[in-house]
Amino acid sequence: MKYSQLGNTDIQVSKICLGTMTWGEQNSEAEGHEQMDYALERGVNFFDTAELYSVPGRAETQGSTEKIIGTWFRKTGNRDKVILASKIAGPSPGLLYIRNPLDFSPSSIRTALDNSLKRLQTDYLDLYQLHWPERKSNFFSTLGYVHHDNDPWKDNFLEILQTMDELIKEGKIRHFGISNETAWGMMRFEQLSQQHGLPKSMSIQNPYSLLNRAFEVGCAEVAIRQDMGLLAYSPLGFGMLTGKYHKGNTEDPTYRINKYKQYARYSTDPSMEATARYLKIAEEHGLSLTQMALAFINTRPFVTSNIIGATNLNQLKENIDSVDVVLNDDVLFAIEQVHKEISNPAP
Repeated sequence: MKYSQLGNTDIQVSKICLGTMTWGEQNSEAEGHEQMDYALERGVNFFDTAELYSVPGRAETQGSTEKIIGTWFRKTGNRDKVILASKIAGPSPGLLYIRNPLDFSPSSIRTALDNSLKRLQTDYLDLYQLHWPERKSNFFSTLGYVHHDNDPWKDNFLEILQTMDELIKEGKIRHFGISNETAWGMMRFEQLSQQHGLPKSMSIQNPYSLLNRAFEVGCAEVAIRQDMGLLAYSPLGFGMLTGKYHKGNTEDPTYRINKYKQYARYSTDPSMEATARYLKIAEEHGLSLTQMALAFINTRPFVTSNIIGATNLNQLKENIDSVDVVLNDDVLFAIEQVHKEISNPAP
């Protein structure tokens, strides 16, 4: 395994991070435990979860993923071997079963964190993240910023940082991070952190894959210059970048894109076309598309860790093995040519 420094901390996290959002929905508790056992054995020391999970979000399964991680900690005693990250959900009308209001007020942050710690059966998190912005700025499946005149949000970035500072001093979290943020949000947190001597965001968790490289525009420079590395999620585009939808059996009901039709951004015609071209590149160079797609992310200088998610151990092994895949200049050049012609088909 390879490791990266988390922000400007002394924490080394594995270049492959174990994503967990299917546990409690597509995966059972036993399967989640099996994945954690295997990942830790392979040197993966970084696990990412959220109070929302499992996905898709439903009242009856909310928190199920954290509970599965918690029972694994209790069974194995491996809490000290894991860098553990979780997230507090932001505003969303369909998620008010989690908490009402869904905001980042001090009381909401404390309630959400305490509930996560209870489910996870631990007394601290290594990284606590805001799952998406409280303001109307960066909706999923939207490539560019759209201004909203009716946004009721009032700037509370300083209050959030003050709350995170208190939680760090209390020992409930070690560091804080952001997710699904814009370059403006990254720099606003950074500015206030420096101005008031408050904790800085140590990471940003945004989508990043061969089908969505929007992070490179603006955010990548901030990530590098401000030590706020990317935790890349959906690196395989809900399985699209495994190539399985281009190799037959496209109607398999267990495949995530078929099972959850609401997640359609990776199954558009441009995404299908771009994936077909990436698959051809991989096959011409004796690579699996899965490993080419993940290895590409692993080479990016602004990436701290690559969050992989698997529903079985064979997928998990292939994903973890990607850390040792080296892409030559011909592969990288071919990837850039496709990107120029079909840029960011799945924002």
